[in-house]
Amino acid sequence: MSTVTRDHPTTIEPLPERTSTTSAGEKTFLGVSHGILILWSVIVIGPMLWTLMTSFKTTREIFSSPFSLPSALNLQNYVNAWTTAGIGKYFVNTVVVVGTALVIVMVLGAMCAYVLARFEFPGSKAIYYLMLAGLTFPIFLAIVPLFFTLRNLGLLNTLPGLSLTYVAFALPFTVFFLFAFFRTLPYEISEAASLDGAGEWATFFLVMLPMARNGFASVAIFNFLGLWNQFLIPVAINTNVDNYVLSQGMAAFASQAGYAVDFGALFAAVVITVTPVLIVYIIFQRQLQGSVSQGTMK
Repeated sequence: MSTVTRDHPTTIEPLPERTSTTSAGEKTFLGVSHGILILWSVIVIGPMLWTLMTSFKTTREIFSSPFSLPSALNLQNYVNAWTTAGIGKYFVNTVVVVGTALVIVMVLGAMCAYVLARFEFPGSKAIYYLMLAGLTFPIFLAIVPLFFTLRNLGLLNTLPGLSLTYVAFALPFTVFFLFAFFRTLPYEISEAASLDGAGEWATFFLVMLPMARNGFASVAIFNFLGLWNQFLIPVAINTNVDNYVLSQGMAAFASQAGYAVDFGALFAAVVITVTPVLIVYIIFQRQLQGSVSQGTMK
């Protein structure tokens, strides 16, 4: 005869709650760091808000009360900046030059970084180190040979010549940035794509490049910011007024006849110039943050 034994339920005592203790040194550090961040935010955001506010003022209001609110939203400043000052034409030239250069440099840079990171061939290391050397080469040292090269090719003072120059100076950074991303991608993925019948082009564009989209988006943002704000190269090789980009147009507009400048339109032109950069960053900030976190995890 068997006896049935019943297990008595055991009561599990809850663990004591952990209380977070912050030392006096940590509190001091947090306070100082937050104070510095707040001060830095004011330094960065303050001038931007003041520029936006001033862009709605007339020149008389700017000089009489520079820190007061505008009496009315004077949108005529933006009209004058876009038409009279020629910012609209310079804006279109900048979009054409930067857009063309960005597409070319991202495609060429991604392909070059992929080949250097995934394939071993004679001279691959030399090519990579030459790309790195391009990052250390100052732009102003290349102005004179670049000027004569473009003149001999018939590309001086042209938008295509300026776009190709942007590509040449942005390519080393693009290769350097994307090289690390392609280097860390698993080789099993590309091998599986090859077994499924995908060629090298299909493997790159359909498999490997989407896996590096965070790094691709990040370097595209950095290149866009650098090319959009470029000033030295256009001044040296793009002296045709009809082909001016925004940085040249802004400098020419600001230097007109001293106090005779329409300062309201000038501040409106600054807002027009900065707005595309802010829009691009707001749209792609998640990709930028993802690439940074991905890089730290690796």
